[in-house]
Amino acid sequence: MIRRLQPDEMDDLIEIWLASTIQAHPFISESYWHESESIVRNVYIPQSATWVFIHQDELQEKMVGFISVLDPQFIGALFVSEPFIGKGIGQALMEHVKTHYPELSLEVYQKNHRAVHFYHHQGFRIEESAWQNETHHPTWIMSWQAQKTR
Repeated sequence: MIRRLQPDEMDDLIEIWLASTIQAHPFISESYWHESESIVRNVYIPQSATWVFIHQDELQEKMVGFISVLDPQFIGALFVSEPFIGKGIGQALMEHVKTHYPELSLEVYQKNHRAVHFYHHQGFRIEESAWQNETHHPTWIMSWQAQKTR
């Protein structure tokens, strides 16, 4: 089930973000992500439109992924908990967001090959290269636009 983030779910979201971002970016010092946590928690997520994926089984409901869109169309985060990667949750979150926005853009580290491949599969195309001064790693700026039919 996909729904908007509730105010009392920030700790669960941060837990997913921190574990997933460390796992997805082994080329960046883990301490960088720990130092970034307060900005994500207190600035970025509150300013974003954020949807969560809730996994339901017979015992409980649990947040296992989320996607955040900042500004009118910039995807700032899409993360899925490790045991649920490859089960269609990231794709479901992306498809959900595509119903709300006619175009989207994002920035992804070039060394994060799994994410680059995922976004290509979702219809995103590389527009330009950028450099992250804080992490000293290159990124791709990617964009997607809904098909226009006449």
